[in-house]
Amino acid sequence: MNVFDIIGPIMVGPSSSHTAGAVKIGKAAAKLMGERIIRAQLLLSGSFYATGKGHGTPKALVAGLLGMDPDDDRIPESLVIAEKEGIKIQFGQADLQEMHSNSVLMILEGAHGRILEVIGESIGGSRINIARIDGLEANFSGDYPTLVVHNSDRPGHIAKVTGMLSVQGINIAAMRLYRQGRGQNAVMILECDQEIPKDSIEQLEKMEGIEKVTYYTLEDADEL
Repeated sequence: MNVFDIIGPIMVGPSSSHTAGAVKIGKAAAKLMGERIIRAQLLLSGSFYATGKGHGTPKALVAGLLGMDPDDDRIPESLVIAEKEGIKIQFGQADLQEMHSNSVLMILEGAHGRILEVIGESIGGSRINIARIDGLEANFSGDYPTLVVHNSDRPGHIAKVTGMLSVQGINIAAMRLYRQGRGQNAVMILECDQEIPKDSIEQLEKMEGIEKVTYYTLEDADEL
């Protein structure tokens, strides 16, 4: 347990789970998107839907998509800011019974045509879990640079990815593997101790059998 589990995070808003956690989910999704968002459908589930409006959850999610942190004074004005920036926002409800009660399905469209679906959970004390990406399990906290690799379930892909990271001197802090079934779609989740260079990610995207690479960085857009 650390100090934030006791006193809570520094934030704007009444709730660490409904407000601060929602901001972090939105920001994580924006980083995973990797390009300017032009349209976002935010489908709230459970407590997020039932009581989120009173806690400012919709504004908090949009603030995160805009790159804000939980202590940003602009959070209450996030919907206005998004409109000024030409981002179309739509809210609704999702039935995510298998997820945490504070959860949201975010369907994002980027300026270059990329579509990304993210399910995020706010699990308390501003901590979050990115539960699914594009329909496949992910389950990472956003505390580490994280590589998400979608690939066909065939021998050799894991070795290729981990080998590339080894050559770059990147240490893997945690790794999880999921698949829809034998020989079907699979996903690797690799939380790393160091940021992964852009050219390494581009190298992965060109590998045979790699269908999609999504990268979550701890750096803000102005640092990239």
